[in-house]
Amino acid sequence: MNRAPASVWRRPTHFFAFGLGSGAAPWAPGTFGTLAAIPFYWLMTDLPLGWYLMLSFAAFVVGVWLCEKTSRDLGVHDHSGIVWDEFVGYWITMAAVPFSWEAALWGFVVFRIFDVFKPWPIRWADRRVAGGFGIMIDDVMAGVYAWSTMHLWFWLH
Repeated sequence: MNRAPASVWRRPTHFFAFGLGSGAAPWAPGTFGTLAAIPFYWLMTDLPLGWYLMLSFAAFVVGVWLCEKTSRDLGVHDHSGIVWDEFVGYWITMAAVPFSWEAALWGFVVFRIFDVFKPWPIRWADRRVAGGFGIMIDDVMAGVYAWSTMHLWFWLH
């Protein structure tokens, strides 16, 4: 069971690292974090692709800092409630995917599969890369795998 510290509601860095509070869910915080990323994806879909990618990259860079700071403050590397990495991973998954609720749901499922099962080299990075970058990079990699799957699926259909 996920135990979110009270600081999630008092400290802006923790609030953002915990995915605007979605990571405070008592169970499956990564799933709730990914769900919370969907409305932001919906808002981002009208952006030109270059802006979408720049915004996602900026969220990654800020996320490295947010996750590092929150992790240090809590004294726990990659606390299960830190889900900003799921936000960014999901946004990568959905890059250049035309918005529909079916695509948003399919992207959610595909991203969660890669994020949970962590095929090589995602698991390697998750275990060996430290700090805020380490917290973020495995979800970025899962997002790239899921993005590839989404685009292959759309190409085949």
